[in-house]
Amino acid sequence: MNLPCIALVLYPNISPFHFSIPYMIFNLEVEERKLFDLKIVSIENKKHETQNVMTIKSDGGLEVLEKADIIMIPGWHDLTKPPKPCLANAIYQAYTRGAQIVGLCYGTYALAYTGILDGKKASTHWMAEIDFKKRFPKITLDNNALYVEDHHVITSAGTAASLDCCLYIVRKIYGGKIANKIARVMVAPPHREGGQAQYIEHPIVMAVHNKQINALLDNLRKNLTKSYTIDELAKKASMSRSTFTRHFKKETGMTLVGWLTNERLLRSKELLETSSLSIEKIAELSGFQNTTSFRQYFKNRYQVSPNVWRRTFS
Repeated sequence: MNLPCIALVLYPNISPFHFSIPYMIFNLEVEERKLFDLKIVSIENKKHETQNVMTIKSDGGLEVLEKADIIMIPGWHDLTKPPKPCLANAIYQAYTRGAQIVGLCYGTYALAYTGILDGKKASTHWMAEIDFKKRFPKITLDNNALYVEDHHVITSAGTAASLDCCLYIVRKIYGGKIANKIARVMVAPPHREGGQAQYIEHPIVMAVHNKQINALLDNLRKNLTKSYTIDELAKKASMSRSTFTRHFKKETGMTLVGWLTNERLLRSKELLETSSLSIEKIAELSGFQNTTSFRQYFKNRYQVSPNVWRRTFS
């Protein structure tokens, strides 16, 4: 039986970390048998330096991609630069013949430049969300998923999510038992709960342009445990209901209910990470009506429970 051939593509100044994850996983032997035929590929079949740390020797040039079952781009060195035409064409040709194409972390950029992700869902590091959406409007970016598969193209979120993605590929080909064995060797969970949203750093709160709305938001943040109505807040801002609603949406990009929920979730995250208060007390101090609704809102937003969040970040 021929082993699945994985072509791991090198590029200038490749990150040692991004390279080492797939290299280790797809080189491991399980029960004294090899699982993959891993080939290291470079455009000109030459050695590559990894950010002045080490040098990697390739097994061949782009001709390897012609027969590879899986082609993998582990990260990308410059988000403003597409792959060289010869590499982009080799990736596109492999995609059209049905090979599995994988972009790990910023490797999604390399695939996006080739056009094979147009009309598909994809994932990449959350820090690139704004830039990626601007550059590639034909691609639907899932900024929460640790990895996404769409029509034999797999893309992953940032850095450590490459490990999740590689284990997914092992599981897809060899099943959960083998993937679990590899995960134990790597001392990693076979499948992580939640998604990338739990790792996104929330931006610093910026003042809005409307002074009345800005003062109101400051007051709301200090009193999240209270209940509010649009009519009540419109009166405080000396506006009609419709004017207040329009200005609030314009300045915050959210409805009042959406904004309050967002701020209450941010408060709850802070309390989960920095206090030993019970979940019930945190729900109360964050302004949720009851613990059940708090758990539901939290799970819907971050894909994990408050308890899992606390274990991860406290």
